[in-house]
Amino acid sequence: QVQLVESGGGLVQPGGSLRLSCVASGFRFSSYVMRWFRQAPGKERELVARISSTGGTTNYADSVKGRFTISRDNAKNTVYLQMNMLKPEDTAVYYCNALAMNRQYWGQGTQVTVSS
Repeated sequence: QVQLVESGGGLVQPGGSLRLSCVASGFRFSSYVMRWFRQAPGKERELVARISSTGGTTNYADSVKGRFTISRDNAKNTVYLQMNMLKPEDTAVYYCNALAMNRQYWGQGTQVTVSS
């Protein structure tokens, strides 16, 4: 059974930090590109960050470049999103996504709220 389980969300003040984790099971994690998406109320889901299967290549949305870092540990079947200098506009549900050639899987999402 394929599972992606996110954790680490919560309420944080502007300028603060959070680290999201996504633990995968039920598929060959090391063969998949991993991505983090987010969806704010009333907005479309957007791609935040992407990491290649080996971890050697990362890409970011312009809105988070220099503030967010995606990483992975293939030995632990886990992908991370370190979020620093958080802004109110980062408030959203964050989703973990696994992508291979002809299939993809989604986690259930974790809420991140940035507010004073």
